[in-house]
Amino acid sequence: MSDMDRRTVLRTLASASAAALFTWTGTEAIEASLSARAAQQAATAAGTSYQPQFFTEHEWTTVAVLVDLIIPRDERSGSATDAGVPEFIDFMMTDQPNRQVAMRGGLAWLDQECQARFDLSFAACADDQRRAVLDDISWPDRARPEMSHGVRFFATFRDLTASGFWTSRIGIEDLGYQGNTVVPEWNGCPDEALRKLGLIPGSE
Repeated sequence: MSDMDRRTVLRTLASASAAALFTWTGTEAIEASLSARAAQQAATAAGTSYQPQFFTEHEWTTVAVLVDLIIPRDERSGSATDAGVPEFIDFMMTDQPNRQVAMRGGLAWLDQECQARFDLSFAACADDQRRAVLDDISWPDRARPEMSHGVRFFATFRDLTASGFWTSRIGIEDLGYQGNTVVPEWNGCPDEALRKLGLIPGSE
């Protein structure tokens, strides 16, 4: 991309207040998760795939790659895409349009950075190339000043990914959250938790 394109992206990001555009309440996150899940189920029932309402096809691919780098599938639970996080983020963008500029600008920044380094879009990069870029923006205190726009975007995108994951069925099961379960007798904090906190000797 040209220098003018890059300046346009940076100017867009600089004009977007992270505090104003990427703040949400727990209630908003839960509502978005439920709406995203309903949209997924409707698409499945119709025998189709979910169609994003905000993201372009290229952005949608980028979001799916990025959320799974943040929360990958492991032996404990599914990945962010398994949990419907891209759908969750898409709903958040359509439900709250004032966040759209920061999101679109941040995804464009990722592509700009990858184009400059590897002559590829973020989604088209190899895994180690993507991680090299993310390593430069994942740690605000270590990031170079010229990475500030990417740092700001990634911090808020990571928070949004976590909100989507931990309010999903997969995320709730991963937490072991039991909800409003009747506890006939309270015996205090479980020994397993106390051992993790170092408050009682381990069993090893």
